[in-house]
Amino acid sequence: MSLADLAAREAVLKALSDAIGDELKATRAQVQAELDAAAGVRQVAASLPGDRQVAKISLTDPAPAAMVVDPEAFLAWVRDQHPAGSVNITRRVVTEVRPAFTTALLAELTAVGTAEWCDPETGVLYQVPGVEIRATRARSHSVRFDKGGRDLVAQAWRAGELQHLVMPELTAGGAE
Repeated sequence: MSLADLAAREAVLKALSDAIGDELKATRAQVQAELDAAAGVRQVAASLPGDRQVAKISLTDPAPAAMVVDPEAFLAWVRDQHPAGSVNITRRVVTEVRPAFTTALLAELTAVGTAEWCDPETGVLYQVPGVEIRATRARSHSVRFDKGGRDLVAQAWRAGELQHLVMPELTAGGAE
């Protein structure tokens, strides 16, 4: 495939993926609402025309579990309810760089493109240990559709005009 064909294929697949993802979210919400409304129903079969069952949809209830939602209140309660010197509370001194300083320094280093910092008072240039200038993500590209582009993809899909770009190959042996 040429680069232009690959770009068109990616745009088509992205449009379809987005549309399918949106439909899946909406359908999951509808199924959940129906399961919640149907008293006593915990499972429903998913079948294709001709009563060929392809899946089961099962209602799951999360197991209840205790969790701390207010750490300060929990700590105060433990401190008040358990004897002094209890092994339930860890006391420690923490030495750390203030987040605001870290943010400001990293912004300066990013602006100059090097992990060297010049002290404005002394003029001394420091190589900042533990800091590197690195790419924050791999090179990539994005797909942005023109106005109405997704609709055009959908129309072309319905008209069978995209087979050369997106017809999947079937795997032998019924691979899942």
